[in-house]
Amino acid sequence: MQEKTMKQMQQEVDQYISQFKEGYFSPLAMLARLTEELGELAREVNHYYGEKPKKATEKEKTVEEELGDLLFVLICFANSLGIDLQAAHDRVMDKFRTRDRDRWTRKEEGS
Repeated sequence: MQEKTMKQMQQEVDQYISQFKEGYFSPLAMLARLTEELGELAREVNHYYGEKPKKATEKEKTVEEELGDLLFVLICFANSLGIDLQAAHDRVMDKFRTRDRDRWTRKEEGS
């Protein structure tokens, strides 16, 4: 499978959503969906890495699946608001490289 850019992922999601009359949900509904998906991710992380094992009756899901669901909804949210996620990513990385450049202890060269 060929790697996709963020722009391509945003276009792919937009093409998918555009085929439905309902289109994108409202920003508030989108935020609720993000929260729901984040909760599902938290539950899976807790099952795999935390102290709460799955019940025998619970459907098998993976952290990867839940991250994918979260990413899809995040892309929908950005698309609905006309936000370029690549540009948003670039801005936040610039912020971390400048404002937070000395915040964390760096690994030594060659380590």
